[in-house]
Amino acid sequence: MNNRLEARYLGLALSSPLVPSASPLTATLSGARTLEDAGAAAIVMHSLFEEECQQDQQMLHQFLYDREQGHAESDGYLPEPDGFKTAEERYLETVRQMKEHLEIPVIASLNGVTRRGWSEHARQIAEAGADALELNIYYVAADGDEAAQDVERRYLDILHAVRSSVPDLPLAVKISSQFTSPVHFVKQLKQIGADAVVLFNRFLQPDIHLESRRLRSLLELSRSEELRERLRWIAIVRAQVAVDIAVTGGVHTAEDVIKAQMCGADITQMASALMQRGPGILPEIKTMLLHWLDEHEYDSLLQLKGSVSYRNAADPSGFERANYLETLDSWRP
Repeated sequence: MNNRLEARYLGLALSSPLVPSASPLTATLSGARTLEDAGAAAIVMHSLFEEECQQDQQMLHQFLYDREQGHAESDGYLPEPDGFKTAEERYLETVRQMKEHLEIPVIASLNGVTRRGWSEHARQIAEAGADALELNIYYVAADGDEAAQDVERRYLDILHAVRSSVPDLPLAVKISSQFTSPVHFVKQLKQIGADAVVLFNRFLQPDIHLESRRLRSLLELSRSEELRERLRWIAIVRAQVAVDIAVTGGVHTAEDVIKAQMCGADITQMASALMQRGPGILPEIKTMLLHWLDEHEYDSLLQLKGSVSYRNAADPSGFERANYLETLDSWRP
């Protein structure tokens, strides 16, 4: 382990803060091996989706219902239940394979919005050997009768249920930036049992096809510019809540990693950069990080962590309204 780049997250000792986040690249053992060989400090697996589990349950229910109806002529054409693997079973098998063949920590991921089912999924994931679990509560509050407190309560209820089910498994909660008071909300997550927060979820934005007037889904990869919003809240949260912080969304370069560290992030999660340029960017970023540390006479990344957080910044008002006023005043036609 190169101790100049070492990091700690969710109680795990990592060789660096470079952690591939949930994506198709972390969905298979071969993909995870490639990332490990390239220098990933840990991986966040692709997500087990609530909808997949529900669909499997419906299929099995329908299958068993048809059997009970006694359709003897069709019995020979129906698959045996023992031969059918659910999405959860396939996911757990991948967790076990990764733990058997990888040396780096494996962080599993659950993605959903309802309060049902999370506890059992989390327990199974813990038993499969995952080192930690990231809860990705991907929820768009579109109901006008649902108050802001109700939205927060959904997150807190899910976290409480999971924490009760797996009291010893390190837990991270991935949230969006669209909360009225993000720091207060992170404090609540910490009180209920979150060991870390991941800032921030990137909601995919639908587009409209003009001719058909239908919505169409677009996958747009992140850009470094998106990191700025995250830097603000990392710095503010770091100064007020004793919780681990992962940044995701907008991490593409060594400079991005350094900025996140300065604001107080423990690790930097990457997906878009890896999908665009391949795992080979990991050793490149490591080399550039070490070069920057040498050039600026730092012994390690940990030495500069949090040096520009809200508490330590020379002008913390820049994270608030002052930045807005200064930016407007600086513009000239």
